[in-house]
Amino acid sequence: MTRLTVGQALVRFLIAQRTERDGIEQPLFAGCFGIFGHGNVAGIGQALLEAELEGNPGFRYFQSRNEQAMVHAAVGYARMKNRLSALACTTSIGPGATNMVTGAALATINRIPVLLLPGDTFATRVANPVLQELEDMRHGDVSVNDCFRPVSRYFDRVHRAEQLPAALLSAMRVLTDPAETGAVTLALPQDVQAEAHDWPEELFAPRTWHVGRPVPEPGALARALELLRSAQRPLIVAGGGVIYSEATEALRAFVEATGIPVGETQAGKGALPYNHPQAVGAIGATGTTAANALAREADVVIGIGTRWSDFTTASRTIFANPAVRFINLNIAAFDAAKHAGVSLVADARAGVQALAAGLGGWRVASSYREKSAQLAAAWDAKVERAYKYGATPLPAQSEVIGAVNEISQPRDVVVCAAGSMPGDLHKLWRTRDPKGYHVEYGYSCMGYEIAGGLGAKMACPDRDVFVLVGDGSYLMMSQELVTAVQEGIKLIVVLVQNHGYASIGNLSQSVGAQRFGTRYRYRAAGGRLDGDFLPVDLAANAASLGADVKRVRTIDELRSALTAARIATHTTVIHVETDPMIGAPDGEAWWDVPVAEVSSLETTREARKAYDAAKPAQRTYIKPS
Repeated sequence: MTRLTVGQALVRFLIAQRTERDGIEQPLFAGCFGIFGHGNVAGIGQALLEAELEGNPGFRYFQSRNEQAMVHAAVGYARMKNRLSALACTTSIGPGATNMVTGAALATINRIPVLLLPGDTFATRVANPVLQELEDMRHGDVSVNDCFRPVSRYFDRVHRAEQLPAALLSAMRVLTDPAETGAVTLALPQDVQAEAHDWPEELFAPRTWHVGRPVPEPGALARALELLRSAQRPLIVAGGGVIYSEATEALRAFVEATGIPVGETQAGKGALPYNHPQAVGAIGATGTTAANALAREADVVIGIGTRWSDFTTASRTIFANPAVRFINLNIAAFDAAKHAGVSLVADARAGVQALAAGLGGWRVASSYREKSAQLAAAWDAKVERAYKYGATPLPAQSEVIGAVNEISQPRDVVVCAAGSMPGDLHKLWRTRDPKGYHVEYGYSCMGYEIAGGLGAKMACPDRDVFVLVGDGSYLMMSQELVTAVQEGIKLIVVLVQNHGYASIGNLSQSVGAQRFGTRYRYRAAGGRLDGDFLPVDLAANAASLGADVKRVRTIDELRSALTAARIATHTTVIHVETDPMIGAPDGEAWWDVPVAEVSSLETTREARKAYDAAKPAQRTYIKPS
């Protein structure tokens, strides 16, 4: 038996955990982010100090500036590691804990593993109410940490030391299960963290969690093959599961053998290189004209590793063929059952290989392959024009994206999350590597960009990470620039200044709300926020946080700054102002955002007419496959 505190036992356990897939082992946890307060400093904080002094180079403590941001960084790390390695995050009680709730929701929605260790109030209740404790007059066992329950894939509160082993083993099971993974929260009362207990040695023995590749059930595979063989115009929709399961080469072989075109979700972008003959680009509300045109005519749609969000389906309008049927290959039965599809519950790589083997020499018609290639080429020509728009006096955002795409190397990573850039990136970015595109669009959380980029660079130090962030997201959360500087982690941040919320401004205009509340302006004499620009200097702010800052005005200056940033060894922020009124090429798809049914505004009434005209195209996708 070994006598340790609960905090010490927890840290020692985490250090001993590993994952294995395809014979390759790696540590499950590379370390722990933490911000300390009275709820965790004497427990987990003290334990992390001991671990550092004992010398554990594979498990490191990382300081952060914001609790939400450190969860975002942990998500960025685990995503780049294909969910096989993760980070833990510890906070104090109260606001430190609740600050993590948004990060937890983001991790769970995106199916990314992260271990959250918020402090909690005294289990003994000996000094209640303690500082920052929420008193619930109806329930004596509730704390603010109960907010984590709906946004966690697993939640437990360790009231007694004896509960820790069971809680840890359950947490690891969920974190390492690709069908269940997401945020896992272990709430740890501050007195329990510091309590000593005699632990069995086997708790700290090296433990390897095997991540398997489940194969399709034979009957389900036979049904999928029968449906696919009947297809005249099949289309694959590649989701994040293709990337996480490292199925890109299997997918490439499959579509080269069959000629089936491939559209990509935000998480699945990079499943094929942008210039592959079967690649037709982004699909859905932020998709390309190529993928969306094929989607409208497709008779069989094979979703691989996608959860079928409303952006992917263009709010269930893009798959318009009345006879369309779905095959859903997914590790999670929940996602595989969507759209009344043939449910193929399996690992993406194993499932694709099984489909390829079962089809034998089956191929789509040559005329269909030629059509998809022509559509893809036409879209690529639009991308080229958008990259070289030549806008004056301010460049278009598409030109900024083009310059970053041009200067970055094939294995480099672009990171984004919210605003107008994710949609533009989805349809315009020419992805050349499966891990080269990192846009968080499950939660589309403003503030993810810099923190997520930090995590991505921690996971892949041999790649340059280009963070594209708008002024709105930057103002939400830029503090992790300090962490990047502190840790000597190099990021290249392109800060796009357009004086407001460009994406929501466009959406507001489309629903007849006249860009209300979306521009950063002084309050004018008439009482409205439509005065002059605010004198906010985001470049100066970035410099004050320790980054090297370059201000550019033209695309040529941007290219020069990007080139210099690539050879630099420290974090660089490049500030560029763009024209928010110049949009990217239209992908000819719809997104369902309800418009006010009655209004005194002519703009709103006109928008409602357009909404009513589009709404009938929406489908239920409930017909049995």
